[in-house]
Amino acid sequence: MQNQRLYFLDWLRIGAFFLLVLYHTGMYYVTWDWHVKTPHPSDAIEPLMLLSSPWRMCLLFLIGGAAAAFLLDKLGGKGLAKERSKRLLIPLIFGMSFIVPPQSYFEVVSDVAYQGSYVDFMQLYVRAYHGFCDHNGCLDLPTWNHLWFLPYLWIYTLLLAAIGSRRVQVMGNWLLRHLQGWKLFVLPVAFLAAGRILLLPHWPHTHNLTSDWHNHAMSLPFFLLGAAMARQAEFWQRLENARFAALGFFLASWASLIFFYATGDTYKDWLPLARTVYAFCQWSGIVAVCGFGHRHLNFDSAKRRYLTQAVFPVYILHQTLIVCLAMGLRAAGLAPVTEGALIVVLTFAISFGVFEMVRRVPLLQPLFGLAKSSATTTETPLSVKLSAKSSTFRET
Repeated sequence: MQNQRLYFLDWLRIGAFFLLVLYHTGMYYVTWDWHVKTPHPSDAIEPLMLLSSPWRMCLLFLIGGAAAAFLLDKLGGKGLAKERSKRLLIPLIFGMSFIVPPQSYFEVVSDVAYQGSYVDFMQLYVRAYHGFCDHNGCLDLPTWNHLWFLPYLWIYTLLLAAIGSRRVQVMGNWLLRHLQGWKLFVLPVAFLAAGRILLLPHWPHTHNLTSDWHNHAMSLPFFLLGAAMARQAEFWQRLENARFAALGFFLASWASLIFFYATGDTYKDWLPLARTVYAFCQWSGIVAVCGFGHRHLNFDSAKRRYLTQAVFPVYILHQTLIVCLAMGLRAAGLAPVTEGALIVVLTFAISFGVFEMVRRVPLLQPLFGLAKSSATTTETPLSVKLSAKSSTFRET
């Protein structure tokens, strides 16, 4: 019996979180709505942003589901709920209290010309002040901003714990029988397209946990898919075998999306088709990334072990650093390319500097989602043996 390890999912998670730094830096410059904006936004890099935006968060939920499934086998339902509550909720509360507020402060300074100091703002923040309003509505405080991924992942993990390991295995066996041949592409795309057509017009993505229904209808299935297929070696091999076809489908659908967006309002009569193309881009991107990852990234190294520990602190810190650096560099009048590159470099440098400190101070580790043994830990839940046997961007 062949044994494999899912090291490639660790590498893909590392890559997806690092792409997030580039993506959120780009959000400062594009015409799409974001917390703070450059004085002269442009659509020049929006096609590049669309290379990752359809599939990146779905990939992270899929990987999160796989990691949770391995922990479910190891710890049981109650153990999984306890472990994930500690690893997700402590950083969430800490982040909402200390990491996220500077983003909201600069947002109200930029959008509604708030004149108060940061101390004045924090007094309003902790009192859940809702008086910062513009043409887009009122800012809800306190907020989790980019940390929305944590409560969503926590809720989905509790659901998985309630489902149980045996039912997850049954679900995986059922999916493995059906997701093959042409169905590997058609069924997921049809599901995703139906969600975009039926739900997205009524529930656009707000990251409000109780009313973000299209986001849930997209993110939860990817989380459960990752959990169900975590130990299904044949599924990952199918993605590898389909990787070149998936890459072709992805590039064709990406180019079609660029065409739709370039036509402006004239494509609104074709909106269901555009949303189907987006769903095709989304799923084919997932298949291509996982397929090539399984083929070329299924190996261990000291870099993987180090970066696997670093990605969570980098994720927690990155968007606040981007916002603060962008606002701080405005007065310098740098060219956008130079300024953007500087923001990216400084964001990574500061994030890794903080990580190096946090990993050495046990009291700080839980605040950034690290186990207290993070300085010496060499394995993650994804790095386990697997039996190889059958069984906020522009939306359309």
